[in-house]
Amino acid sequence: MSFTLVVVAVLMLALAMAGCQTAAAPPERAGAVTMRGNPLTLQGRQVNVGDPAPAFTAVANDLSTFTFNPRSGTVWIIASVPSLDTPVCSTETRRFNQEATNLPGVKVLTISMDLPFAQKRWCGAEGVQNLQTVSDFRDRSFSENYGVRIKENGLLARTVFVVDKNGKVVYKQVVPELTHEPDYAPVLAAAKQAAA
Repeated sequence: MSFTLVVVAVLMLALAMAGCQTAAAPPERAGAVTMRGNPLTLQGRQVNVGDPAPAFTAVANDLSTFTFNPRSGTVWIIASVPSLDTPVCSTETRRFNQEATNLPGVKVLTISMDLPFAQKRWCGAEGVQNLQTVSDFRDRSFSENYGVRIKENGLLARTVFVVDKNGKVVYKQVVPELTHEPDYAPVLAAAKQAAA
């Protein structure tokens, strides 16, 4: 084998290895939330009030792809929960379903890592029809883009974002303790103001 072929082979191997490097670890915020007092780490890019709301994809209850377009001209309440099959998440989602009837011009979206089948079953059992549930289990697009993935268990933290008609985050609430419900009043006020 000639020297030139050896050099080419080494360069090709180096390029192949460079392409196989793992992506950088997502940003982390240790102790950002707790579960029964135990600190947990949130992963992903942090989104704050005033930031453009990131687009994301998720899986709808019929297994179709749900695409969130923040600049849709719609006001959104996006609530992430660990699992609909837990008492606090169930109570929260039923509450937002009830409140949605009094929020003209506002769409409510609840997102979790629950499988779409479980979300569909839960919505049917609870009579939830005024909001949409979607799953982040496949793409993890929401959890990465909004920085709400819990490193220790892979679930979503309990958070609420309000996105205005122009696609800007106008309200954000990260519930410090996962076993607590969010503070609903400021969420609803921010959504109503954005829709006015």
